[in-house]
Amino acid sequence: MPKGKEAKGKKVAPAPAIVKKQEAKKVVNPLFEKRPKNFGIGQDIQPKRDLTHFVKWPRYIRLQRQRAILYKRLKVPPAINQFTQALDRQTATQLLKLAHKYRPETKQEKKQRLLAHAEKKAAGKGDVPTKRPPVLPEGVNTVTTLVENKKAQLVVIAHDVDPIELVVFLPALCRKMGVPYCIIKGKARLGRLVHRKTCTTVAFTQINSEDKDALAKLVEAIRTNYNNRYDEICRHWGGNVLGPKSVARIAKLEKAKAKELATKLG
Repeated sequence: MPKGKEAKGKKVAPAPAIVKKQEAKKVVNPLFEKRPKNFGIGQDIQPKRDLTHFVKWPRYIRLQRQRAILYKRLKVPPAINQFTQALDRQTATQLLKLAHKYRPETKQEKKQRLLAHAEKKAAGKGDVPTKRPPVLPEGVNTVTTLVENKKAQLVVIAHDVDPIELVVFLPALCRKMGVPYCIIKGKARLGRLVHRKTCTTVAFTQINSEDKDALAKLVEAIRTNYNNRYDEICRHWGGNVLGPKSVARIAKLEKAKAKELATKLG
């Protein structure tokens, strides 16, 4: 090939021009102006978000949440963990229905009773002594005395007593004395029975003859669930459940260890 002359190659044909579809232009009303928002600090009002995490909750809510998490994270001994095993809903409803018949009288009822008694006495009908109706004894001290004297037929304990040390000994005492006991959800439910805000424990002592069969059935079911299973319940610890962050961290470490081992083995 002579110098100074370049080799002429075949030129590639240019690609056919793509026919672009002409998009119809949107008719924009000039009266509507675009006002883009700037959500930087000190700029526009922020959009609605879920700010639950940043709320300063009341002290009692913070405490109950922290307590719930602590009970999950720490190892809870069986004596305290047994209070998580509450009576099933159906049996609890039957029990409260029966207990409702033996509620202590309110201040108004007592006032009316004494007034009626005074009116009879004033009318000269004589002071006739009336039989005291059976009622539910309440409170830790009263119930403990009844259990020690074996006068209680059934003991009902609330599961959420605070501090739990007030009633932590009662299941062991009931078992030792052979008194059937059960743990029920809600100190407020027991409180409503005895006209208070909350109540730690109540007991059945004397009941009417028409309710003896109903109580016997309840006692049988409760004995099976609590008194007869006491040794088994005392073997189970609670808590020791890790949170999502700890679980993720451990999983990450395990994954790294497995990867390192795989590289060593080749």
